[in-house]
Amino acid sequence: MRVLIIGSLAGELGQAARMAIGRGARLEQADDPAQGLTRLRADAHVDIVLCDIDFDVGALVRAMASERIAAPVVACGVDCEAEAAARAVREGAREFLPLPPDPDLIAAILAAAAGESHALIVRDPAMAATVRRAQQVATAEASVLISGESGTGKEVLARHIHRRSRRAGGPFVALNCAAIPEQLLESELFGHEKGAFSGAVARRIGKFEAAEGGTLLLDEISEMDIRLQAKLLRAVQEREIDRLGGTAPVRINVRLLATTNRDLPAEVAAGRFREDLFFRLNVIAVRVPPLRERPGDIAELADHFARHYAEVNGLPFRPVSAAAHALLAGLPWRGNVRELENAMHRAVLLAEGEEIGREAFELPGAVSSAMAAPDGARKDLSGGPVTALVGKTMEQVERELILETLAHTLGNRTHAATILGISIRALRNKLRDYAAQGTRVPPPPVGLAAVALG
Repeated sequence: MRVLIIGSLAGELGQAARMAIGRGARLEQADDPAQGLTRLRADAHVDIVLCDIDFDVGALVRAMASERIAAPVVACGVDCEAEAAARAVREGAREFLPLPPDPDLIAAILAAAAGESHALIVRDPAMAATVRRAQQVATAEASVLISGESGTGKEVLARHIHRRSRRAGGPFVALNCAAIPEQLLESELFGHEKGAFSGAVARRIGKFEAAEGGTLLLDEISEMDIRLQAKLLRAVQEREIDRLGGTAPVRINVRLLATTNRDLPAEVAAGRFREDLFFRLNVIAVRVPPLRERPGDIAELADHFARHYAEVNGLPFRPVSAAAHALLAGLPWRGNVRELENAMHRAVLLAEGEEIGREAFELPGAVSSAMAAPDGARKDLSGGPVTALVGKTMEQVERELILETLAHTLGNRTHAATILGISIRALRNKLRDYAAQGTRVPPPPVGLAAVALG
């Protein structure tokens, strides 16, 4: 995790920097936004930017967008600067961090920017077989295609492969192809030269160059536009890239890992994914089973998240009761490990007594009602009868379903899209329409991977 802090480290922002270092972050510092932009152009490793609110945060966000730099910006300032904080968020800052900083909030922001926990929890034989296969090919240089449903832990497994590879001493750089708008993705991957497009005021390296000597993970590669796939194919085949606006190729030494939650052979057959690129990526195939196929991992993961979120929230650790474990073991977990993590986070906060009991779990209505309602009863997502939907238009029902699902996932849009059975882009378009109609759409909250996914 690399953090760029824009502002003086002499005061409370410096205290936030020291807390971030204590959480394992690597710090870069710039005195002002102009110097910060220079750092961002030269270093594609930066995961998040913390900017003093005394600067024009909105101008920084706009400058980054014009140069196709896709790192989240967090405005930082004292609590009394409410108007300035609100303006910064309106102008594109992802969050506002009040100063003096709170250690738990710093931890949540860094965890959100990191995207996923990197702990690999394995107990079930099905998952153990997957890990053995990954470790078997870890020391090779071949590309690895990791497939599996959203939320199963594909990035966690990719990091595990990197740590056991001969490139473990080099950087691990991850890029979520579904989270970056199409017009920014090419620059994020390959970088650009000065003057390559309007706003390109200086050279900027991309993720391929940032991963030199290490591993580059292309997360959810099936979301990449097919026109960009051709350029990626050349990079994989020739081991060289072309920066946007460049006049000469740049040699690269990178091992490529890719993940997908789609059936890539079906995508190839439908013309949405290049067959030649598929063969290049699919030298080694590793499938991460969904949580319902590895029930032996549920209890171990639940205990892990109980400890983790007790620590993050400054609460005493409480074990998960036997009754709660039985409840968790009987659920389908359509959102997989990410859904279980969200459920455990809520349960840690809501639990009373010396254990985390069944009553601490606020589960999706369709699941909880299936366990609580009499046989044959039909209920909607909110737990009420289907007849409560009569009189509403399909558009109204769809809007309520989407917003309720988003609330259930604590704002994690990738997870919500998985539960709804739609693409992340389709979900974004729906939410954009709702916001334009005046419906309040909750932003991705700090503390979840959704911060990085937008």
